[in-house]
Amino acid sequence: MRDILEKVKKGELEVNVAEKELRLLAVKDIEIALLDVSREVRRGVPEIVFGEGKSADQLYEIVRTFLDEVGRVIVSRVAQGVADTLLLKLKDLGDYEVKYEPKARVFIAKKRGFENVKLIGRVGIVTAGTADLQVAEEAKIILEELGCQTLLIADVGIAGLQRVIMAARRLIEEDVDVVIAVAGMEGALPSVLASILDIPVIGVPTSVGYGFGARGEAALMNMLQSSSLGLTVVNIDIVVAAAIAAYLVLRKINERGKKG
Repeated sequence: MRDILEKVKKGELEVNVAEKELRLLAVKDIEIALLDVSREVRRGVPEIVFGEGKSADQLYEIVRTFLDEVGRVIVSRVAQGVADTLLLKLKDLGDYEVKYEPKARVFIAKKRGFENVKLIGRVGIVTAGTADLQVAEEAKIILEELGCQTLLIADVGIAGLQRVIMAARRLIEEDVDVVIAVAGMEGALPSVLASILDIPVIGVPTSVGYGFGARGEAALMNMLQSSSLGLTVVNIDIVVAAAIAAYLVLRKINERGKKG
C-alpha cells in the first residue's frame, strides 16, 4: 500500500489506477476464503480468524496466506487436535514463530522479528467464576499479542460481594483504563463493577449456566437491562469483540499521548 501511495505522490501512478490497485490489495482470494489482508492497515486491528468449524488444512492455507501477506495471524477458537496438526504443518516453514495457547484456544503465527507496538495502559479482565476463565484467557492472549498490558482477576462472583469489592480495589490500585467483565449465570458482575468504577466496563455474558435462561441468555438479558451507566455489552461468549474494543480505547489513549 505504501509503495502505491509513494508512486501517486511522485506522479508515477494515476489516482484512478492507484484506487483499483488498493482495492485489489484489500482482499486475497484463496478459493476457500476471501481474506481481508488490509484490515490492520485500514483499521489498526488485524483480522482475527475464527477457527471453529474450519479444518486443519483450511486453517493452514489461511495462516500461510496471512504470513505471506501481512506477517502475522491470530486464530481464535482452535481445538487442541487442530492446533497440533497446524503446528506440525508449519514447523518446517522456516523463519516464523508459532505458538498455541490451549487455555485460550488461540493460535498465533508471525514472522520472526515481527514488531508488536507496546501500548501504555492496562486492561483489567475479571471473571465471575472459574468456569468463565477460558473466555477470559482468550481476551488476555489476544490483547497481549496486540501490545496491551493485562490484569486478570478470577472468581469474584457477586455471591460473595466482598470479593467484588476486593477486585474493584485492585483494579483501581493497578490503574487500569478499561475493564472486561466476564460472567455467566445471572451475569450481575459487570453491572456491579460499573457501579463502582469510573472507567468503561465491557460486559461479556458467557454460556455458563443451567435451567431457565441457560446458555448465557439470562446473563445477556441482565447485562442489557443494567442501570449502571458506562457498561457496554457484547454477545454471548464473543470476548474477541470486547478485547478489540478495549484495545481501541488504549490505542486512542496512546495516540493522544503522542500528540501531546
